[in-house]
Amino acid sequence: MAEQAISDALILGTVEGLTEFIPVSSTAHLLLLGHFMGFQSTGKTFEVLIQLGAILAILSVYAARLIELARALPSDARARRFVAGVVLAFLPAAVAGVLLHGFIKTVLFETPVLVCVTLVAGGFILLAIDRMAFSPRYHDVMDYPLSLCLAIGVFQCLALIPGVSRSGATIVGALLMGTDKRSAAEFSFFLAMPTMAGAFTYDLYKNRDILSLDDAAIIAVGFVAAFVSAVVVVRYVLDYISRHGFALFAWWRIIVGSAGLAGLYLLAPAG
Repeated sequence: MAEQAISDALILGTVEGLTEFIPVSSTAHLLLLGHFMGFQSTGKTFEVLIQLGAILAILSVYAARLIELARALPSDARARRFVAGVVLAFLPAAVAGVLLHGFIKTVLFETPVLVCVTLVAGGFILLAIDRMAFSPRYHDVMDYPLSLCLAIGVFQCLALIPGVSRSGATIVGALLMGTDKRSAAEFSFFLAMPTMAGAFTYDLYKNRDILSLDDAAIIAVGFVAAFVSAVVVVRYVLDYISRHGFALFAWWRIIVGSAGLAGLYLLAPAG
């Protein structure tokens, strides 16, 4: 196993963890950075499977709350409604992801120009959302009605397009449906658990016959890096979004997407 591949996996894993739970699209960052680094993963599995590190990071940060929620399920109707809402929100993207898996991996993941354009477009959308004066009706994820959860789940389907951002789509969708920024980001965290776990499991199943021990080692390095960096982000991102909104993330998207387009143009083969 080449040292360069390990070094690349470490960098990409760190980027995954830093960007997974903020509205900048971790997949877009991995695909663009991997493109310019010349990193090639078998079946584009690395970009999906290292998300397990980010999943475990959010599980570790939310462990106490998840245990409390599990204990409350038998006796608390509010807790049962919340869990049902997360499951309901998960289903639209799960069904669409299975049906479109081949197209997403072989076409969308292989189109860096699309990734750049969606990054830039998403940045301008976030700027517009950040300047809107909302009057939120929901301030606690435990009070989200099932219809609201389903609507957020439909918005999450947009994130099947690399560059859209899963967290960005769900947070924007929640805000448009009447939530405040903090609870929207928190619901996005909870929704990430089944969504990313499902993507990990399905992608591993689909590519189980083409992965090698070298692939496993590179993925393991990316997984550990993603876990460590994601723990840091999850601990602070809720407070940041509540206080400062999305402008920083929006401008970051616009800068990265524009730089990506410039790089693709300048490095394109002549003729």
